[in-house]
Amino acid sequence: MNSEPMILSIGQALVDSIIRGFDPEPVSATGFRAESGSLFVGGEAVNQVLALARLGRRAGILCHLGTDSAGDLIEGAMRDAGTDLSALIRDDLSPTPVTTMFVAPDGTRKSITNAAHRYNFRPDRYLDRLPEKGAILIGSLFRAPFDDPLIIERVFRAARERGLLIFADTKLPNFRFLTLDDVAASLPLADYITPNEDEARYFTGKTDPEEMADVFLSRGVKNVIVKLGAKGCYFKNASFSIRLPVHRIRAADATGAGDNFIAGFASEILAGEPVEKALRFAGACGAICTTAVGAGTALRSREQVLSFLETTPLSDV
Repeated sequence: MNSEPMILSIGQALVDSIIRGFDPEPVSATGFRAESGSLFVGGEAVNQVLALARLGRRAGILCHLGTDSAGDLIEGAMRDAGTDLSALIRDDLSPTPVTTMFVAPDGTRKSITNAAHRYNFRPDRYLDRLPEKGAILIGSLFRAPFDDPLIIERVFRAARERGLLIFADTKLPNFRFLTLDDVAASLPLADYITPNEDEARYFTGKTDPEEMADVFLSRGVKNVIVKLGAKGCYFKNASFSIRLPVHRIRAADATGAGDNFIAGFASEILAGEPVEKALRFAGACGAICTTAVGAGTALRSREQVLSFLETTPLSDV
């Protein structure tokens, strides 16, 4: 039996169809052109677990895949990366979601989802698959499968009973809308929550990062990281706060940057590194991710991240 702590990512798995340089002017009655079109495995749980595996961590995933070609593509990519797939669920209850993403020249993107994204595989029915030691990484708090307060609380409590660290990334709701009041019982169980600026503004009603963090802290969350995009990130807990800039890079695609960020952060925290060092490592992981198209394309190894930290200057923003 492997005694190494595991980071188990729980969330959605999908295929991203990424279209760059879309030209809205039609070339025929039904035809359009784009610079490129590519298929990549994605979904927050997949992005995170691939990053963790490439950083050298024991990484597992609890997600649902359909018995279709999209599911085969995702499972193959995770297996190739060395992901622990013992908690993977595959059945024909729902197809594997496919997302179409339009990526702008500056790396920002817009996505199109469909009904398959609404399938909730009920991770609270598989609590026996949580690791004995390590951490769980919630891919998208407030989106399926974590858009049900009961599911959130059951998973968080089971993780806490096992002594696992809980890292919760967030997303804006898309099908079912929850507020912080709806998940009040679960928030004090979370060790780290990592909304981006838009998400933090939506859930807290605040515009200043410190005030955003204070709202989450007042709800019992122990540590808050507000991801500020090109402005870096802001961290706060009961003891201290810190704001860090980003690295100077040329972004090609921001897809998955937040997932790579939290994977890098969780990796370092579980290794016993201090928060500031973990945040700098996480920022490098997120920045590297944006240098290529696709969430799991650019990040390759821990050594790559350490070299990036030594050679890439920080932004003045």
